[in-house]
Amino acid sequence: MDDEPSRAGPAELPARGPVGLSTESPFADRSPAPDQPASDNGSHEYDPAVTSDGITDDERLRRIEAVTDATLSRLDVADLFDELLDRVRDLLHVDTAAILLLDVHARQLVATAAKGLEEEVRQGFRVSVGRGFAGRIALARQPVIIEDVTPDRVVNPILLETGVRSLLGVPVFAHGELAGVLHVGTLTLRRFTPDEVRLLELVADRVGQASRARANSLDHNAALALQRSLLPTELPDVPGLEMAARYVPGHVSGVGGDWYDVFTLPSGWVGVVIGDVSGHGLQSAVVMGRIRSALRAYALVCDDPAEALSLLDRKVVHFETGSLTTALYAMISPDGATIRVSVAGHPCPVLVAPDRPAALLAAHVDLPLGTGRRPPARRTAVLNFPPGAVLVCYTDGLVERRGELIDAGLARLRAAVPLAPADQVCAAVMAALDTERPTDDIAMLAIRRVSD
Repeated sequence: MDDEPSRAGPAELPARGPVGLSTESPFADRSPAPDQPASDNGSHEYDPAVTSDGITDDERLRRIEAVTDATLSRLDVADLFDELLDRVRDLLHVDTAAILLLDVHARQLVATAAKGLEEEVRQGFRVSVGRGFAGRIALARQPVIIEDVTPDRVVNPILLETGVRSLLGVPVFAHGELAGVLHVGTLTLRRFTPDEVRLLELVADRVGQASRARANSLDHNAALALQRSLLPTELPDVPGLEMAARYVPGHVSGVGGDWYDVFTLPSGWVGVVIGDVSGHGLQSAVVMGRIRSALRAYALVCDDPAEALSLLDRKVVHFETGSLTTALYAMISPDGATIRVSVAGHPCPVLVAPDRPAALLAAHVDLPLGTGRRPPARRTAVLNFPPGAVLVCYTDGLVERRGELIDAGLARLRAAVPLAPADQVCAAVMAALDTERPTDDIAMLAIRRVSD
């Protein structure tokens, strides 16, 4: 571990507010204070009260404009990091610049972008918070300078191999939380000035904003990948049944908590699931994945849909605190003639048959999953599924519209379900219910019993 630098002030600065560009010039004069000497090991934490050197107002303005340039916002995060590092090298006349972002779970800083130290990124260099030059910056949450780099003061061998002699680093914050470290270095001895420290802090603010966007993008991509992996790429081929499905995200992120599932059971019965986890984004997608997997497991040991949903409710209450889920679990007999169904706060499916018009399935609607209350015993309805009949399961995004009662949407749905092959049913319903401008996620599953 590197020697700890002497401290010009408290170990940590007061918590900062949300990251943003201050209306006060970052090079404004501060109250004068004595110059801060380097410690015995040649490093010190920067005191923001130190007076600035004689940089001209024009140069200050040029530096501010270089890092607050609005055109930078048009770049993607990787290109923005590279451009900022190029600009800071030019403005500060330094040889190296690097951004290390915080891996929150590992409590390590990870080399993410670099100029002059590209090998850091290629090797995926990591350092724990509190260890090494960057780690000390992250621990103290304030700037640190090493005026003479020696092997006992840094832990990153790439810095030594590159020949870096002096280092300046500042913490990066995003929404008031530590997000990483930004540091620059020179191949000759250098004493960094207060104005240079303030400029690097301004660049770090811009990095913080971009790192937040990067984290959101990573979450979004992870949620999309997770949700796509959990929705069936194709439905099972079951003799006597014809199936088709649709999924439309209603949130700008393209990720929600709605799902559907169809699987065959060892008994020959077919399990049919459709559900809706509250919320949007990665967290909802993760919860949805866990609930989907749990219900599949309970389906293997339960011949009664109500029993499976009762076990699932206990799981949601205990392990998914704060999550509210509606779900429908149905089982179709091996001959296709019988449906067993249990409903947990979910809209009832529509059934249309050759001898009767479309109507909501006559099933009991029990409490949603995760309410935390001890519910009455859940119930299973047993219904006939005649040849040629079509069962349509869906989530509430298909029928709910702002400013109108859900009964109106249900009436539109009943009128839109034709006696037709399953894929034609999906196409007709989606067209009739204006699903191209959804305000909520939509999942729909159509199952048709093929005529004998």
